[in-house]
Amino acid sequence: MPVLLALLLGFQHALSMLAGIITPPLILAGQGGANLAPGDAQYLVSTSLIVCGLLSMVQITRFHIYKTPYYIGTGLISVVGTSFTVIPIATGAFAQMYATGFCQLDADGNKLPCPKAYGALIGTGTVCALLEILLSFTKPSLLKRIFPPLVTGPTVALIGIKLIESGFKNWAGGSGSCYDRPETGPFSLCPAVGAPHALPWGSAEFIGLGFSVFLTIILCERFGSPIMKSCAVVVGLLVGCIIAGATGYFSSSGINSAPAVNFIWVKTFPLSIYGPIVLPLLAVYIVLMMEAIGDITATCDVSRLEVSGKLFDSRIQGGVLADGLNGLLSGLLTITPLSTFAQNNGVIALTRCANRKAGYACCFFLLVMGIFSKFAAALVAIPAAVLGGMTTFLFSAVAISGIRIISTVHFTRRNRFILTAAMALGFGATLVPNWFAYVFTYTGPNNAKRGFFNAITLVCETGFALTAFSAIFLNLVLQEEVEDE
Repeated sequence: MPVLLALLLGFQHALSMLAGIITPPLILAGQGGANLAPGDAQYLVSTSLIVCGLLSMVQITRFHIYKTPYYIGTGLISVVGTSFTVIPIATGAFAQMYATGFCQLDADGNKLPCPKAYGALIGTGTVCALLEILLSFTKPSLLKRIFPPLVTGPTVALIGIKLIESGFKNWAGGSGSCYDRPETGPFSLCPAVGAPHALPWGSAEFIGLGFSVFLTIILCERFGSPIMKSCAVVVGLLVGCIIAGATGYFSSSGINSAPAVNFIWVKTFPLSIYGPIVLPLLAVYIVLMMEAIGDITATCDVSRLEVSGKLFDSRIQGGVLADGLNGLLSGLLTITPLSTFAQNNGVIALTRCANRKAGYACCFFLLVMGIFSKFAAALVAIPAAVLGGMTTFLFSAVAISGIRIISTVHFTRRNRFILTAAMALGFGATLVPNWFAYVFTYTGPNNAKRGFFNAITLVCETGFALTAFSAIFLNLVLQEEVEDE
């Protein structure tokens, strides 16, 4: 493939990934997350782009493990990006950390920056990644039997539904302290008093700004060229930024103060294990593994490669192992868990090019975007309403992906029962997240006991984790029935 053509196609792949890569670090570093300083948020966005570029090369290259039948990587254009799946777990855990004193509040009850909370998240995620690494050595047929679409479909749908809450809050002004609309204090306006064009949460101006992004995405789908359709989310984000810039919502202070270049480990976070999120993160890695299997199968299909047989099974094994290793490495590289992205399958189908040189060119552009940190600083400066209009669409796409997976399930009486039972708990915990908050009232000096109770509470308040564990259990204990529809 000519170098110029590879660069052109690689740039298109990078654009299709951009919105998905930058969204998790922006949310987790924001007021609804660990409330990190603007410099830390800029670092996380830059490093996410760099790490995704580097670790995508692992998936694309495909290494053979010496003297074994195992591989690392798929040998396809299987790119990776920061996973949305960890966001509901992380935001719930951060809220618990502030409530229990792990993270500090100021005298007025406002959240102070808590880098050790982010360090606990990535440290725990690094250890939990070992589960996916171990599962990668299991036969794909066995994995599909234990984690069928009956389990993964409702889990992915609940993840998307929970995430839409965060997107809608940002659409209306922000998901941090200003969401409660306090009458006084620094967060009586969004994003804060003194910020450019600060307004109360839910103001019509914020709603309209986010709607400009959402509407642009729809117009791109209706009137855009095939290339524009594949990059519709980025185009919508760009239009929203232009409108926000013209109407005075942007602050240039963060961009001006950002360093010219950035790289991994310029900033670090204190790694630790936070017990209450171990079980939820294990559920996250099970979901990521099943997402990887589905995405790799789709990539083989659009690349016109076989989707059965020994070679296909080895691609699945190598892809899942690389996915687990990437989760482990990403934590050590200061980034939350990664997942295999499906967006690029649309680009492959559109361009009819599955040459790995285009994948390597994509990685090159991601590295360039991350290293030059003024680009990341500009992304961090994007108003919450613009980000909310974009992320609401992206998060809804996650929910629809779950519904599509559910649609592949044969609706026998047994399967309907499992879906009903699992999703009843998931929907309930999503709609009323504090339903389990007052079950355990232990306040004694035993930190291990208190941490164990916190872990149970966090799982029971996380809808998709409840759904995943319930569906796995019911799918294993309820026998298949033979019946006519």
